[in-house]
This record gives sequence, structure tokens and C-alpha cells, in this order.
Amino acid sequence: MRARRVVVKPDAPGAPDGEPEDRKPVSDEARSAFVPPAGVEPPEPPEEEHPTSEFALPQGLAPEPAPEQEGSAFAPPSTYSAQNAPPAFTPAYGIPMVRMSQDAPWQDRMRTMLRLPVGERPVPEPSRKADEAGPPVPRVLDLTLRIGELLLAGGEGAEDVEAAMFAICRSYGLDRCEPTVTFTLLSITYQPSLVDDPVTANRTVRRRGTDYTRLEAVYVLLADINDPAHDVSPEEAYRRLAEIRRNRHPYPGWVLTGAAGVLAGAASVLLGGGATVFFVAALGAMLGDRLAWLCAGRGLPEFYQFLVAAMPPAAMGVALTLLHADLRPSAVITGGLFALIPGRALVAAVQDGLTGFYITASARLLEVGYFFVAIVVGVLSVLYLAVQFGAELNPEGALKAVERPVVQIAASMVLCATFALLLQQSRATVLFATLNGGVAWVIYASIAVTAGGSAVMATAVAAGLVGLFGQLIARYHHTSSLPYVTAAIGPLLPGSATYFGVLAIAQHNLDTGFASLAKAAALALAIAIGVNLGGELARLFMQAPRAAAARRAAKRTRGF
Repeated sequence: MRARRVVVKPDAPGAPDGEPEDRKPVSDEARSAFVPPAGVEPPEPPEEEHPTSEFALPQGLAPEPAPEQEGSAFAPPSTYSAQNAPPAFTPAYGIPMVRMSQDAPWQDRMRTMLRLPVGERPVPEPSRKADEAGPPVPRVLDLTLRIGELLLAGGEGAEDVEAAMFAICRSYGLDRCEPTVTFTLLSITYQPSLVDDPVTANRTVRRRGTDYTRLEAVYVLLADINDPAHDVSPEEAYRRLAEIRRNRHPYPGWVLTGAAGVLAGAASVLLGGGATVFFVAALGAMLGDRLAWLCAGRGLPEFYQFLVAAMPPAAMGVALTLLHADLRPSAVITGGLFALIPGRALVAAVQDGLTGFYITASARLLEVGYFFVAIVVGVLSVLYLAVQFGAELNPEGALKAVERPVVQIAASMVLCATFALLLQQSRATVLFATLNGGVAWVIYASIAVTAGGSAVMATAVAAGLVGLFGQLIARYHHTSSLPYVTAAIGPLLPGSATYFGVLAIAQHNLDTGFASLAKAAALALAIAIGVNLGGELARLFMQAPRAAAARRAAKRTRGF
């Protein structure tokens, strides 16, 4: 048996006093059985006891450098230096507060606020039409959407509809709202504060109609809502809105049919026709209008309504040609086209594009394109049959200028007056639209006929004056400019160029035909741009808000 050596510390309890430390025994619990004795080196472990991970790199292989992190759009650039940092966004002297003049029309004030960035909009005013609790938010948003629906369905531009919706919300104390308008969808979002959930409501415009009397009544309601002297509660606004919706059109159907005929007859006289041409063109236009009403009653889309309405005037012109009457068949056909070309839709489309509403502008231009194609197909079908039957249509008759100043000025004014009846305008606005259209024709004829200038330039100048005068009188009456502008551009519509292009295509002169249709499109765009530019120039002559006088253009129209 092996002797056991015990080591006991001097102060350990139970150790014999005076015994040397190296002779004191050590307990078995103080030493592990797996510990090798002193002086013996531990053996090297076998290779299999050192397993390696399959993800470990082999010896001698350096790890790949980490890929560079992609830069964030919100991170500072690599050249940024704290010592050479640019100045802060807020200058030391602060940001000047924008103040809005209450004497300016509410349309200009709201349009100015919409074009300002959200952070630069003026502090909202206290609500004038609400008690301490304020009106219910869903009711105000629903009222705003219903009024916006009437405006958009009546043909107003997207920016004007947004300005009206914004004005209603701010009048009832909902200042943190953002309206959005597209071609058929209205949406508005209201957020009480940064920590509250936003409330969003939307409404779809499924049916559009032309009734400028209803449009004027809506603008009267908007003026009363925004006027501090009137206290229009949401319930009162709902009542008046229901009355506007229930109002019947001011003119019956037979009056509209007669107005369409007189419009076509006046347009034919404007292009050189006489009394017989006037009656023939009027008869063709009235037949086309009745056929369009019949198709609408059967539920056919508007494309087919325009197609059917364009065929009777073309048939009347072909009949005069086959009878070898010494008349102007081109004037009959062209006169019938004046009542069909969608001038207001084109003006609204270009206006939306110039103000940055590209989705709405694209949809409206596509709609105008469909209507234009329908008119071309209807006229082309009749002219193609006429060519097959040997009708000798003279394309030069559509281009021959006839100077009869007094007769043409009277014809242009009659055209504008009947156009205003077709738009369901009130009797108070028909007179000014008629005078505005007469002035537009005088300007156009002076440049294009008397001076021999460019027809496109003459159209743009005349349309600019129409937009200028229309916007001024609309702001004077605090109403929409559409009743004063839409009918006044009637004499400028490109009916002659459209007919000449269709006739050339029917006679297999495709290059000439498409060139003439391109000229018609250029004239239509000149009308739209001129009207919009005239409306913008009109604001220079009015007392505008201080922010509007020095406002910046919308950044969304700059391409960045």
C-alpha cells in the first residue's frame, strides 16, 4: 500500500502544531484523479479529437473583405464634413410667415395654399362655423366630396376642384387636410394631429353632364361657405346641395335640338355659306342630335353617339354634291362638326397638364381622342360611300377664305349664343359669352384672314383674350369662368381642318389627310393653351394674396 502524504497549513484547524508544512497530509478531495502528477507532461491529443466546423476557413486562406454598404438617400454624402457643414435648413433669422389677404377671391387664396409646401402654409384661422366641439369630421368630409363631385362632373379642372375642397374643409375647421383629384376619383384625408390616425374618404364620379346653371349654383354655395358674413352650417349646406341636385335643366330637349341646328347653320355661314346652306346644315345637325339622343336612351356609349351624330351633316353635304347644286357642301359638313368637337374637354385636359395633374390630363386627352375618332369615323364612312357613288367633292372648298366681316361677326355671335344654350347656361351669362366670342372672331380674322398670318398663332391670341376676359368677369361675379369661356371659343374650333383631313383620307390621299388632321390638333391645342394662359394673366390684374404675388411654380412641374 502506498503511503499518503498530508500537508496541513499551520493555522488549519486539527493540524498538529509544530509539524513542517511539507509533511502535512493532503486530502484526496483536494486533488483530481485526472490531473497528471507533477513533472509529467500531458500527452498530445489525437487528431480526431480536434473536429473542425464545415464553415471554418482552411489554414492559409484569408477571408474576403466585407462589401461596402450601399449609401442611403437620407445618409450624408461621403464628402460631408462636420467642420465644413452647410448651414441648417432653418436660417438664424427664421422663416418669414406667409399671410393671406382676405380681400382676394377664395379661389386664388386656396390655389395659392395648395401650391405652397405643407410646411410653409399659413397658420389656420379659428373656425367660424363651428361650436366648441366642432362639426363632425365624417360629415364635413362627405359634404366636401359631394360638392367636389358636382364640380368635376361639370367640367371643372382638377386644380379648381382641389381648391374648392380645400376651402370647404378649412372653413369648418379641418385645416390639416389634403384633397386629391383624378379623372373619376375624389379623395380627401384629414389628420387631427401628428399622433392621431388619419381619416380618409373618397367618392367616384360615375356620370358627367354639362349643366353650367348647376355649376354656377355650386359656386354660389361655395362663396357663402367661405364668406365670414355668412354662417352656413353643414346641415344648411346639405339642404342647399340637395336643392341644386333636384333642379331641372333650364332648357327642354327641343330647345337644345334647335340650338344645335342653329349652331351648325351659323358655322356654315361663317365659312362662306348662304341662306340655303344655313338651313341644310341646320337640318343635318338636328337629325344628328336626335339620333344621338336615341342612342343615349338605348344605353349606347358616347363613342357611338358621336359617330351617329356626325353622319347626317355629312350625308347632307354629299346630297348637295350629287344634286350638282351651286352651293358649298364643305360648309354644310363643317358646320355640323362644330357642334360635336369637344372643345371644353380639350381645354380642361391641357389645363390639368399645365398645372401638374398629369393622370387626369392623360385621361381627358384620351377621352377627347376617342370622341375625335368617332367623329372622323362617322364622317369618313359617309364620304367613302359618296366617293364610291361618284360624288365629286372639292377639297379646296374647305380652304377658300371668304371675307364678309359684318355677316361673319354676326354669325360668330349667333354661334356662341346657341353654344351657350347647349351648355345649359343661365340667361345672365349668355350675353357676355356671345360678346366674348364675337371679339375672339374679330381678332382671329384680323390676323389670319386680313393680315394673312398663321392660323395657329391667330387662334392662340384670340383664345388668350377669351380666357383673359372670361377670368376677369368670373372673378368679379365670384363664380366659375367656364360659362364665359367655353361658348366663346366656339368660332375658333378646327372644324374645317378636320373635314378636309377626313375628305383627303376618303380620297386615298393619306399624307394630305393626316397632315390636315395634325393641323386640326395643333389648332385645338392652341385654343387650350391660349385659354389657360389668358386665365393666368387675368390674375395679374386682380388683388391677389401676398403669397400668390410672389409664389413659386409647383415643383412637380419642374421634373424633380
